[in-house]
Amino acid sequence: MVQGSSLIRPRTVTGDGAGLVSHAGIAWLAETADLAGLTAGLSAAMAAVPQRRHDPGRTLAQMILALADGATCLSDLAAIRSQRSMFGPVASEATVWRTFDQVGPVELRGIAAARAAARERAWSAGAGPAGDDLIIDFDATLINTKADKQDARPNYKRGYGHHPLLAMIAETDEVLCAKLRPGNAGSNTAVDHVTVLADALDQLPDEWSAGHAVGDDPNLVEHPVLIRADAGGASHWFAEECAARNLDYSFGFHIDHRVRDGVMMVPTGCWHPAIDAGGARRDGAEVVELTEFVDLSTWPDGTRLIVRRERPHPGAQLSLFDTIEGFRHTAFITTQTSYDVAALELQQRQRARAENVIRDAKACGLANLPFDDVVNNEVWMNLCFAANDLLGWAQRIGCTGQLRRATPKTIRHRMLHVAARITPNSRRLRLDHDWPWTAIVIDAIHRVRTAFQSLTVTATLTAQAAL
Repeated sequence: MVQGSSLIRPRTVTGDGAGLVSHAGIAWLAETADLAGLTAGLSAAMAAVPQRRHDPGRTLAQMILALADGATCLSDLAAIRSQRSMFGPVASEATVWRTFDQVGPVELRGIAAARAAARERAWSAGAGPAGDDLIIDFDATLINTKADKQDARPNYKRGYGHHPLLAMIAETDEVLCAKLRPGNAGSNTAVDHVTVLADALDQLPDEWSAGHAVGDDPNLVEHPVLIRADAGGASHWFAEECAARNLDYSFGFHIDHRVRDGVMMVPTGCWHPAIDAGGARRDGAEVVELTEFVDLSTWPDGTRLIVRRERPHPGAQLSLFDTIEGFRHTAFITTQTSYDVAALELQQRQRARAENVIRDAKACGLANLPFDDVVNNEVWMNLCFAANDLLGWAQRIGCTGQLRRATPKTIRHRMLHVAARITPNSRRLRLDHDWPWTAIVIDAIHRVRTAFQSLTVTATLTAQAAL
């Protein structure tokens, strides 16, 4: 054998180790869930469910940890169940099944409320948006299934499964909520967008949702919120709902005859250079506002129409109009008042990052809906979003540098999958000192503890001052 050609030195492998814990970094997420109040909130949400040995809410919280660690089905909870020394008693697979079956509409609303309350506390601890504005992206995705599950239908990509509509926060990559729909549900179903919008706003902390109830005085708005969607969200009903809630919107818009006629009427000198994410001019791309050339009277007051044209790359699919013009055209409508149409167009184009958020949500279990019953799958979907939340909160509070926006795959590999030894008769968790990221894991845990402890101290002082 050539020296150095082996990947590992031959060892005798046995299964008699004790006091060892794999995936010890999950403790970081567990502490975040406890300190944010998510665990207690889920227990309260499931309080009416009969319990035998295991708290149903705690069982759901443990499932969230498993999903954050990469679980794709209920049986994957065994990875946590096997580490009783760290997580305590964990329900069996049969008990977890029974817990899901006991969740009804009341419990679902309670789970959503627990997520909202935990989000408010996590944002106060440092996991929230950095600015004063917020963008909520709407987008649908396909979840294929091989089984004939309830509400599974053929979809437009010749697959079979479900077609949920999601609402996501652009600044923090959190999935606020979703509506689980059949696979053949339309992308532009206005009633679904309106329903998801209401649920999404309920997920925001009070200071962010202030002034955004239907009919609220605009002066009550503390933080401007922009609703962003592709052309599937560009319905009059959805736009009117946004206007009634004092929300700006930015929707993709189909290139129809009105837009084509407007483009032909725009003087050449009215086109402005498009910009990229760094603010630099984008060669071959221009934007213009067509509000004066297109009748938008059927849309809410203040609606504007902006068009982008760009030299097509080789092989691009072009319409007949694009071929005649020699440019590829895209359009969107918005109620934002900024005069910088190039910046508005860039903002709309950045909606494509929602695909990354959906990808990360699918990496937290959303890629698989394991139940036959649609209500059970709704519970699973909400736990997937909670797992995605938990990873994001822990990252933004506990991590620095690139790890603050790292993918779930990277976080698992570097921070969750570290081995450790639990010292007998003590509360010490001894992480493997040879693991390259051990120091980062320890620092992240300390940062999370400090952030929430500071939050508790501040709340106590505020309460004392009010007396």
